[in-house]
Amino acid sequence: MLTLPASVRIYVAAEPVDLRRGFDGLAAATRSLMGQNPMNGHLFVFVNRRRNRMKVLVWDRTGWLVLYKRLERGTFQLPSKPEAGQRHVELDAGELGLMLEGLDLRGARRRARWYRTPWGEHVRGTAARIRSEESVGASSLASPSSGPERLGARGP
Repeated sequence: MLTLPASVRIYVAAEPVDLRRGFDGLAAATRSLMGQNPMNGHLFVFVNRRRNRMKVLVWDRTGWLVLYKRLERGTFQLPSKPEAGQRHVELDAGELGLMLEGLDLRGARRRARWYRTPWGEHVRGTAARIRSEESVGASSLASPSSGPERLGARGP
């Protein structure tokens, strides 16, 4: 999986691109097709017409970096179709990683994320649960049915 900072955005060109282009050709395609500055540190992804090859262009403050991937079988699929008039699709790092593996994300659905309750609610909820468990435990000790017969054991 790719580990990218949250500030890095990933743009995938909606139209196929001639991947014989090099660094400068892909930078020009970034400007013309996506309307973005290729030197802003974001990742720009281009796919060929047959959708079996992909190039990723990124500027890393010292120069250009191109990642080139060819699938032996299958095709790259965009996780969602671009809206009318939109010339690129924005992905997150997880989607790009799965796309690089050749997985089709069109039918995939994202599950709800884990949510941590605020600290005060957690403490109040835990304290109330402990108090209720203590009261249940104290009442079960005082009741006559708390002996072995309650657990299913038989007496003599």
